[in-house]
Amino acid sequence: MADTTFGPRGWSPERLVSLAGKTYVITGGNAGAGFQASRIFLSKGAKVVMLNRGADKSTAAIKKLKKEFGSEADVSFVRMDLSDLSSVRNAADEVKHAVPQIDALICNAAIAQVPTQKLTVDGFESQLGTNHYGHFLLCGMLYDRINASRGRIVVVASLGYNLGIKTIQFDDMNWDKNYSANPVYSQSKLAQMMFAYELQDRLTATSKEVQVYVCHPGASATSLISSSGGLLTRIAWWLISKTPMVQSAEKGAYPEIMCATEDGLEQRALYGPTGPMQTGGPVGKGRLNPHAYDKAVMEKLWEVSEEATGFCWDF
Repeated sequence: MADTTFGPRGWSPERLVSLAGKTYVITGGNAGAGFQASRIFLSKGAKVVMLNRGADKSTAAIKKLKKEFGSEADVSFVRMDLSDLSSVRNAADEVKHAVPQIDALICNAAIAQVPTQKLTVDGFESQLGTNHYGHFLLCGMLYDRINASRGRIVVVASLGYNLGIKTIQFDDMNWDKNYSANPVYSQSKLAQMMFAYELQDRLTATSKEVQVYVCHPGASATSLISSSGGLLTRIAWWLISKTPMVQSAEKGAYPEIMCATEDGLEQRALYGPTGPMQTGGPVGKGRLNPHAYDKAVMEKLWEVSEEATGFCWDF
């Protein structure tokens, strides 16, 4: 049944009031849905800090945003490579030094459909290392700043969490024996969701006021596939993206903006498009399959993630 909380057209930025005085930190804010989210935050007077891998692309994105919203638009970037934990640590330290308030940290960046197994500089399978471990460490390092603002953490997941095995392959986290682009991407997004739902439980147990939300963009015309997928995957996606099945990157940004700003949302939920197959349509609360919050697996993944990143959360 479709979510009618926000009416038949679903949630849209028309619901936003002024965001003046708010600060949003977003990974991958220089392209795709992340760029569109940055645009909409700025249009409402917020401050945006983008954490991006590419300096040139970030400079171009900021120039474009300042052209649209004026030179006073408060948008900046910190260089960060999610696949490199030392880069994440350096970026988090820079943010803590330069950004006194974080109203929401939006874990938007990702890589997908990497055709052959690649390892990060820290020795992790690249999709798990980038999408999950990088964000796990970043959220942990910025948690105190978010907590001080009674802010939010928004994890941008994917319907891909349903397309692979319905648990974490703990005996071979790097997929040395059975690597395949789609199941491994699915695994990385499932891990991100499990991190978020386990974090919710741990925050509830300590009576902290940080809120954690999980969303997905549906099928949106972003650069995700074209930036990391194999040639055939990129061609197929380019063709599909020209059809009505795929919505704009701007609409793909709606769920993460909603989760960063809207009051009264449920935490143990998955927000995104609620149309057929949840690939498009009105934005609201969608279906969440229970394997995404299997408690025993979530707890084990948390332990594995702390060991892998060398970072222990302190609540």
